[in-house]
Amino acid sequence: MPVESEPLRKLGFLTIGLFDGDDPRRGHESTLEIIELGERLGFDSAWVRHRHLQYGISSPVAVLAAATQRTSRIELGTAVIPLGWENPLRLAEDLATVDILSGGRLNPGVSVGPPTHFEQVAPALYPDTAEAEDFSHTRVRRLLDLVRGEPATDFSGVKGIEVFSDRVQPHSPGLGGRLWYGGASLRSARWAGENGMNFLTSSVVKAEDPAEGAARDFAEIQLSHIRTFRAHHPDGGRARVSQGLVVIPTDSATAEQRAKYEAYARARLPRTTAPQGPARMLFSPDLVGPSPELAARLHAHAAFREVDEVAFALPFTFDHADYVQILTDLATHLGPTLGWRPAG
Repeated sequence: MPVESEPLRKLGFLTIGLFDGDDPRRGHESTLEIIELGERLGFDSAWVRHRHLQYGISSPVAVLAAATQRTSRIELGTAVIPLGWENPLRLAEDLATVDILSGGRLNPGVSVGPPTHFEQVAPALYPDTAEAEDFSHTRVRRLLDLVRGEPATDFSGVKGIEVFSDRVQPHSPGLGGRLWYGGASLRSARWAGENGMNFLTSSVVKAEDPAEGAARDFAEIQLSHIRTFRAHHPDGGRARVSQGLVVIPTDSATAEQRAKYEAYARARLPRTTAPQGPARMLFSPDLVGPSPELAARLHAHAAFREVDEVAFALPFTFDHADYVQILTDLATHLGPTLGWRPAG
């Protein structure tokens, strides 16, 4: 039998917030209802993805602002906001505002790199500055400094009857410690650690160049990222890491739902057998089955044994009733099997 991990301390979930382009309100309302359900079930956190120019949440900060007014306890996160689409100063203002509204429950996750299909979107996104934009980790550093209260300008004081601050307002003092970096490579893991961020690792990792002698198995690669992150973080082994695999319990699922879930995982399995594309991205298989079976597979996962908090990802294309069943089984079957206890 595999060595079991420590009891799971924090259980969360991640949703894309899919909607119909002809009726977007219904999809957004479904997402908010799912977050409300998550709080009732005792989940520690609810996370939303982003999808620019697609039929998923394009403004996660706005959606979470609404969620702050419909929940009172559950932590609310983004996994992740790609900063290539954002102005760090404006984003810092939005994040601080939502964190204040939530009572300090916001967990912003971010990543860097050029926007997807940048050549096509640049004329609309950066019509005059596309060539000058910096999509490196420097962009995250700017956001970190602004959220943590570093000056945004050399001017402050009173001008006429208006009062100006030299740092982002509102300032939410605890928010800087709740910023996460979504990384899939050793370089990203190290950078996140060196800069004192929390680390989000998901169901996709970068398979390093075979010439470097890197691990080839998904779990081993992910484990190397977690250990690299903590080795370079000021908090060492106490630095926070959240794992985001696709995990679908079927304890209370109907026969039709089980067939749907198994077909979904089966269709996505080929991409898990070898690194994909020039970036050599390697995907984890989706985990589907009854909770005892899922718990055994997770305890056998080298990276899962290294963490005590997760945000399991909900599949993109399922129906609202499916998400209700999956969340309910996560909270009432799988979570307790992993040693987790619902928040009060």
